[in-house]
Amino acid sequence: MVRASRLYHINLNVRDIERSVRFYRQAFGLTENFRQGPRMVFLSPQDGGDVITLHQTEPVGPRGVAHFGFAIEGGNLDDAVAAVIAAGGRFLSKGEHAPGVLYAYVEDPDGYMIELSPGQRPERNKAPKSPPFLST
Repeated sequence: MVRASRLYHINLNVRDIERSVRFYRQAFGLTENFRQGPRMVFLSPQDGGDVITLHQTEPVGPRGVAHFGFAIEGGNLDDAVAAVIAAGGRFLSKGEHAPGVLYAYVEDPDGYMIELSPGQRPERNKAPKSPPFLST
């Protein structure tokens, strides 16, 4: 068995490559690493540890992807949500997964749900609450 050390990459299909690049740059400060042709762009946070590939192709939207998340610098969810809205995204909800473990859910222009987290970790052996979209 090969043991994964971390998840480093996600590919999102988008309707308009330039609109999506602009959104992820403005909302989250991602930087463009390179382009593969006119319809695929690789972006990363400033530290370069993770990669989001935006690919202008069909199908578009969160078919089978519940959400992905960003740990935000500074830990201010209200400022992060405001940046998402200003960049063309949409606020969905916010709350706590466990005591002191805050989150906010937002949506990008193509309907992908993004979790924003100030980076706190829940105490060990304390189960976090289910996100609202998993509640029955």
